[in-house]
Amino acid sequence: MEALFRFVSGVVAGVAALFSPIQPLVVTTLVFIGVDFVSGILADRAVALRQGKKWYFESCKAWRTVAKMGLAITAIAMAWLLDRCVLDFMQLNLAKLFTGFTCGVEFWSFLENAAQFSEAPLFRWLRRYAKRRMESQLHIQDDDYGTGTR
Repeated sequence: MEALFRFVSGVVAGVAALFSPIQPLVVTTLVFIGVDFVSGILADRAVALRQGKKWYFESCKAWRTVAKMGLAITAIAMAWLLDRCVLDFMQLNLAKLFTGFTCGVEFWSFLENAAQFSEAPLFRWLRRYAKRRMESQLHIQDDDYGTGTR
């Protein structure tokens, strides 16, 4: 039994050591997702109260967030393994790129939520500014349906 315990603890320590360089990426992503979740709850509640509807917390939204966190951690780990074990000669930094993309999406969502629950002009302006910058950088124009075309 002691040999099995040593083997299992050795495997766990090895896996932890393998993935320890991506700890800041994982923590950053989890913070962004968590802040977006909390701001989403506040925005949902503010909209419901403004419309005179009864608001209640839905656990399915929380479970979706838990699933999103798990998938994001898995994707970061997979991208890091590609960076270090498969494409190590290319220096692509896929894990950092994916983390940046994920945090950017969560930041965008936070701005939308903040504009809804606070109604502060600053957040509405930031959301419009970010949208204009993205459209100008990606050369996107709104069509009649608001979906955007290239």
